Amino acid sequence: MSLSKQLLLLISALFLMIFSINFVSSVNNIKSYLENEAEIHAQDTATSLGLSLSPYMVNEADPVIETMMNAIFDMGYYQEIKLLSVDQQVLVTLSNKVELEGVPNWFIKMIPMKTASAKSEINSGWNMSGVIYVTLNPGNGYLKLYEQAKSSFNYSLISFAFAIVLLLFVLRVTLSPLKTIEKMAMNLADGKFETIEQLPWTTEVKNVTLAMNMMCNKIETAIRNLNHKIESAGKKLQLDELTGLKKKSSFQTEMKQLFLTASDVEAYIMMIKIDGLTALVKEFGADAIDTFLKDFSQILKKQAVQDEYGETSVYRFVGSEFVILINHINLPRVELFAKKLTTVFTALGGKYNMPDIAHIGVVPFNPVDTTENILLAAKEAYEQARLIGTNSYYVRAGNDTAIGIAEWKALVFNIIDKQKYNIQLINTIENFQNQQVLMQEAFTQAVDNKGNRLSIGTFISIAEKFEKIIELDKGVILKVIDYIEIKNINHLVAVNVATRTIKNTDFHAWLVRLVKQNQVLSQQLVFNLSAYAVAKDLTSYKEFIEFAQQLNLRIMIKRFETQSLSAESIKQLKPDFIRLARDLGQGVANDTEKKQFVEAMKGVGELLNITILAENIDSEDDFVCLKKVGITGASR
Repeated sequence: MSLSKQLLLLISALFLMIFSINFVSSVNNIKSYLENEAEIHAQDTATSLGLSLSPYMVNEADPVIETMMNAIFDMGYYQEIKLLSVDQQVLVTLSNKVELEGVPNWFIKMIPMKTASAKSEINSGWNMSGVIYVTLNPGNGYLKLYEQAKSSFNYSLISFAFAIVLLLFVLRVTLSPLKTIEKMAMNLADGKFETIEQLPWTTEVKNVTLAMNMMCNKIETAIRNLNHKIESAGKKLQLDELTGLKKKSSFQTEMKQLFLTASDVEAYIMMIKIDGLTALVKEFGADAIDTFLKDFSQILKKQAVQDEYGETSVYRFVGSEFVILINHINLPRVELFAKKLTTVFTALGGKYNMPDIAHIGVVPFNPVDTTENILLAAKEAYEQARLIGTNSYYVRAGNDTAIGIAEWKALVFNIIDKQKYNIQLINTIENFQNQQVLMQEAFTQAVDNKGNRLSIGTFISIAEKFEKIIELDKGVILKVIDYIEIKNINHLVAVNVATRTIKNTDFHAWLVRLVKQNQVLSQQLVFNLSAYAVAKDLTSYKEFIEFAQQLNLRIMIKRFETQSLSAESIKQLKPDFIRLARDLGQGVANDTEKKQFVEAMKGVGELLNITILAENIDSEDDFVCLKKVGITGASR
């Protein structure tokens, strides 16, 4: 029950109690007054009539006596006037039947009134000649009492109605700030930090508002500081500490983008390795080698920018291994760029008395391949470059990708149409609080016509490219529901959905129908969204998350790191789960910056009611460290 209703009922009850007491007291007072007045009136009538009859009582049969008594009886509300002689014989009796018109019987029974009567002795000279008795008719008293009671009740009822209306208005004005505070608290739970500028005039409510504003500002400041800490730590984690180049995790993220736009982009990957780095360390020392690696990195960045070969990104993988990713470039310009690098390498080697300093392996991007296979091909091209000569490069020829895509399209369409794919649950996440399984991820498996397992990354990429992904996502969801029921699974299961799927209105309608038919969907399924995909279409994903959560469905953003998705965006999206990128959990026990990042994410999760998870933790030390930090769970 709302506070306004409680106050209204309480004040109404108090009013009713006070009114009842006052009403009863008022009616009793009026009754007493009328009874007293009636007694006085009866006595006055008896006295005056006795005095008037006194001269005529010498002759008890005198007709004037009855005439005078009739005159008085007819002028007032009398029930009976009776004249007795000295020896108590009735001389004259005048009576009127009691008729109480206009007064309900229940009122008479509830409030009985005394019948007023009086007597007066009649003297003739010094001797008593008779006694006159006067009894008033109670109907007049009842009528006056009833009219007064009814009038008091009506006025009280009108006053009560007016008071209620006034009370409702006052309560609405007084309590309206509480609704604003309630809305503010709900917004605060949703990560919206709006303060109340117009303070209420009620002192207590004003103090509550000021406290809420203060708390809101403090939480907003805390989240802002945590987001800044996350962004700062995230940037440091993405860059190599020595050279300032991007790390391998950044390369993998940008390759995912390239797979999504591969049909429109021509790209090449360069694998560059420094030869004999170990020998250089022994000859020049660690400090000199650090300087050498910085110089080498600056050369790569400078050459990538100044000649404008295309959209170029430079990465340092490990030690002496570097990679350059170039978008929007053709083969002749790639070879020109490689030649320019070999020339610069020769000049750098002269400073260190090392003519053969590095070799370059170049491969074209293949939209139907995987990142791992492309890197493997680049390493093979590097080995070929070493065989060519000093500071050489080798460009590995690409396959006819048009034929490959056509074959892939036919294969993918056939598999999806006939649902010739299976699911397997992987990435088991342990709940740190109870050591139980919290969640697993549904992984799709498919094979070609020869029974060879297909690369699921390529399979999904082709399905997305040719708009078959919606049908695939629907089929996987249905298979997961059946799998949960058949295997009697009790924990959560994460299912991947693509961008094209979440934007499809038919999928939304299909999902609404499915939720009504399957309780498993809202109880155990978690929709898995890639942080990279979310960042590319924040508005569409925000709309889908709100739509899904209205159906009581849960959302997880996986592979979260600040290079793909900013920490500020999390406040807008409000997912149920965030699963950190694999690299953020690897080595966290011995990496202060990673630990600080995870701690900051845990703080943001607690403030925004988001469950933070980690994935694929190899080291036992890292697993224990994450558990101590306080995130909810992790997979091994």
